[in-house]
Amino acid sequence: MSSSIKKIYRQIVRHRFAYLLMAPGILFFLVFNIYPLYFLQIAFKKYSVFGGLENAKWVGLDNFRRLFATKYFGQALSNTLILSFCNILVGMVVPVAIALFINELRNRRFARFVQTSVYLPHFLSWVIAGGIWLSLLSPQGGLVNEFLGLFGVEPIFFAARPDLFRGVLVFTYAWKSAGWQSIIYLAAVTGIDSSLYEAARIDGASRMQCMKWITIPLILPTISVVTILQVGKVLELFNQVFVMYNPVVAEVSETLGTYVYNMGIVKGDMSFATTLGLFKSLVSVSLVLITNKISKKLSGNSVV
Repeated sequence: MSSSIKKIYRQIVRHRFAYLLMAPGILFFLVFNIYPLYFLQIAFKKYSVFGGLENAKWVGLDNFRRLFATKYFGQALSNTLILSFCNILVGMVVPVAIALFINELRNRRFARFVQTSVYLPHFLSWVIAGGIWLSLLSPQGGLVNEFLGLFGVEPIFFAARPDLFRGVLVFTYAWKSAGWQSIIYLAAVTGIDSSLYEAARIDGASRMQCMKWITIPLILPTISVVTILQVGKVLELFNQVFVMYNPVVAEVSETLGTYVYNMGIVKGDMSFATTLGLFKSLVSVSLVLITNKISKKLSGNSVV
């Protein structure tokens, strides 16, 4: 046994309890993140569930050519990018606004009530959240249409209007996630040195000026890091869209996630679905690296 291996062995024995605590997480990572990489070869084969992976014919890049030649791919990609970047923009602005609002509240009991109220939707699954909003927006007895009816507005079928459905998806995303995301920003705000605010008030700065010139600039690094991490999930739109999706608005709501589901699970074309999944992963990594580089150049903050 070489000296380096002996050294590693001694370190493991010395910190065995720490490694024991790490074991479940490492095992989870290996099983659900590393092991599935073996099956990426399906994207380069003509795979059949009945024939098995080993007997599948190698087709090279044919699945990618078929993917890019499909007219629905471009539609799904554009819908995914539009919805994702709208979600990122809303997910950057609204949580920051909520954190700043809560931080400015002087009545701590009311502040805790607001915090609890905006956090609660996060703990609802998209099945429940989507069902709630589809009921609220229903043209037959929906609370929103009942309210609009008080002003003489005819019932609107929000879930079947292509020109409105994207707005519904972005709004419901903000409703469900903004409160939870604001925790990070609120922690960053509360970590700011109070002496900065005291010095600004002595110089005659108002609360809005303190927010503009102290709070927001000092939480920009946090905003940058969170935004970069969100960009990594830019193509991961499935649960929300799948729950609220219907064929009438497919033109504006079919995303890469639902496309993978339809091709892989519904139609059984595993090779095509794997190819699409691999494409999503490559684009996501590229977007993270590009966003990270832009953030580093503009603000000096990055995650890699």
